[in-house]
Amino acid sequence: MTAPRPVLAVVASGLLLALAGCGTAAEPSATTPAAASAAATSTMADSSEASPTTSMTTPMTETPTSAPAAASAGSYIDYATYAQDPAAATGKVVLFFHATWCPICREVEESLTSAPVPAGLTVVKVDFDDAGELRQRYGVTIQHTFVQVDPAGRQLAKWSTGTTADEILGKTV
Repeated sequence: MTAPRPVLAVVASGLLLALAGCGTAAEPSATTPAAASAAATSTMADSSEASPTTSMTTPMTETPTSAPAAASAGSYIDYATYAQDPAAATGKVVLFFHATWCPICREVEESLTSAPVPAGLTVVKVDFDDAGELRQRYGVTIQHTFVQVDPAGRQLAKWSTGTTADEILGKTV
């Protein structure tokens, strides 16, 4: 288990800014949704290790798959899957802005792949570095940010705390 990382939160004019121990972010890029999807697909899983039909309802050590999980079970899927078929995400949908170089992001990923995701929750892994357009759309300025969206993609809630699926579900509206 890793030691807690310091988090600095500043409230200014009603806007909450949180700085975590993950370093700095790359500048936003003009990535198209198609390019973001392709980048997410290429970085999600090594095809020699991940099975495209692996369900996220059992403990795993692999990265999210590109196949949808059963309707009643919770799931952890990549953004390419979600962008291709948003209906594949069931229940409450939370975008997880992840960076491979972020220690907190790696901790969240480990949690999401080593234990079942609660029923009624779909966590969608978004590559923080490659998803400049999505970051801009949802006002995401730091990695390890979660954005709950409705079926039309409208933001319902946003936060940058929690490392387990249960904590993520607890923050949803």
